[in-house]
Amino acid sequence: MNARADIYGYIDEQGAGHFAIEKLTPRYQLFMRGNATFDSSNFLPRSGQAPVAPDPNFAKTPLYHYLSQHPGLKKYEVFVNQAAKEFALEPALLKAIMAAESGFNPAAVSPKGAVGLMQIMPDTAERYGVTSDKKKTVQQKLTDPRTNIRLGAHYLRDLLRLFPLKQDLVIASYNAGENAIKKYNNQIPPFPETRNYVQVVAQFYQIYKPALSKIAQLGTTETTDELPNTNTSDTESSARARIHLVIPGRHALTDSIPSIIE
Repeated sequence: MNARADIYGYIDEQGAGHFAIEKLTPRYQLFMRGNATFDSSNFLPRSGQAPVAPDPNFAKTPLYHYLSQHPGLKKYEVFVNQAAKEFALEPALLKAIMAAESGFNPAAVSPKGAVGLMQIMPDTAERYGVTSDKKKTVQQKLTDPRTNIRLGAHYLRDLLRLFPLKQDLVIASYNAGENAIKKYNNQIPPFPETRNYVQVVAQFYQIYKPALSKIAQLGTTETTDELPNTNTSDTESSARARIHLVIPGRHALTDSIPSIIE
């Protein structure tokens, strides 16, 4: 499946990034041209494979730097890497979905009730053993970054097993639910939201691929494996750090883990 979506964006006066697959207003400028492609192994690490050389000029643009060096991404990168290793996933895939789902906001809640960085529905969390107790509800537990990221990774691993070597269906399932994929004979459903979502994740995946991200890190402080401080208030820099993603064609999906809407 070719996943081609031009991405437009701008950074507003408060430092928040706005991204869309359409030029919604004159402020939106072309950021990424639609040349991302899903193939049978696009999200699976392959040893000995040489990465495609990225355009260094693209990696120096303000919008690219905004996404690749987003403070929310850096804050939770250790948890992303841990979950990716545990469930044999590509970290770039988790980062791309997190950017599209919540904009790296652990307090994000969608109109349908999906919670946290990976926008997990409480029902899905319960499927994976998360239950309420005297101290916290399932929803409250889902605001914990480590828990949320691990659940999202676990769910993605199970989707990969359900649709082996069909990463486009995995991404579509994360948005629309696996039952929607099965209903349409293991094809991406004809929902504008889901098709656009797959395209956006494909493009964001290109940003977080190691070959491209290394260019953006040149001259920056090297990251460590120190666990992030998750006690910092989520509102301290939310105005500056917030990503606003607009995906046209949204509708009520009954069994989905929906993306957050700005």
